[in-house]
Amino acid sequence: MDRFDQTTFNQFVVENGVYGFFEKAITLKSGRQSHFYANWRNVVADAWSAEKLVEFVIAFVKDRKIPVDTFYGVPEGATKLGVLTQYTWARQADSYAKGSHVLAMGRAKPKEHGDPKDRFFVGVPQGRTVVIEDVTTTGGSLLTTLEFLLEAEVDVTAVLSLTNRMERRDDGLSVQEAVAKAGWSFFNLSSALDVLPQVYAAAGPGVEIGQALEHEYEEYGVEPLRLK
Repeated sequence: MDRFDQTTFNQFVVENGVYGFFEKAITLKSGRQSHFYANWRNVVADAWSAEKLVEFVIAFVKDRKIPVDTFYGVPEGATKLGVLTQYTWARQADSYAKGSHVLAMGRAKPKEHGDPKDRFFVGVPQGRTVVIEDVTTTGGSLLTTLEFLLEAEVDVTAVLSLTNRMERRDDGLSVQEAVAKAGWSFFNLSSALDVLPQVYAAAGPGVEIGQALEHEYEEYGVEPLRLK
């Protein structure tokens, strides 16, 4: 894949069933109630689909000329994707050789004691690091991960979200604004405001769910959601 194409990626999201709907609202990891979810687990569990996703991520980074030595996935949702992307990136490098690239992983639950590099990681990110998150709502786990990386003196050059739900946090900031305020650049490969209407039209979950979704974005969205 030479270039990242937004329309093609959005279609990849739709075709792989990343989004789903619920008649009764579910509780997200953020603690909010929602009638839809975005979940990349099944995509990353399939070797062929995961390979395609890795290609999208690498193309995105190349297009935006983001400097990177290590890809690192936020535990646990993006751990596997981080490792797969880093392995592919390393294999494509002219400098690829023994010791040239690390396979970095974070601990889901940090150890209570020890050096930060041992407490937070099984394989510490090295050099310019791009952090990958699968889904961002309020960015709680993402910002915690970034704090761990900062404590371990890891050089984070950018943060990527596969799916940005495009919601405001309780402090009124979007995830992008919160991450930028903390000192890092944030990019999303897809926006729920763009993809939700496509998935809703294809799945046809019903008028009541559509109205509930639009109400969610009136309350939490960075801008209103318009479903056809």
